Amino acid sequence: TPQQTALATAAFPDPVALIAQDAARAADLFNATGRRRGSLADCLIAATCLRLGASIATNNSQDFQRFAPMGLHVIM
Repeated sequence: TPQQTALATAAFPDPVALIAQDAARAADLFNATGRRRGSLADCLIAATCLRLGASIATNNSQDFQRFAPMGLHVIM
């Protein structure tokens, strides 16, 4: 909805694009973490966070904890 778009824009005024480097790292993460069905999106998010040196704040910390050994800081 327009209201949701406005809220998302206010919360994230300058979103970061996924780049080829992220896709390649996501593939490595996918392979390193067991090639779990349905986990590719998590790998893409984790790869982008790792490139930016960013932490991830999520209610779904269980899915992202597997990336902690690769340097991802997960905030629960």
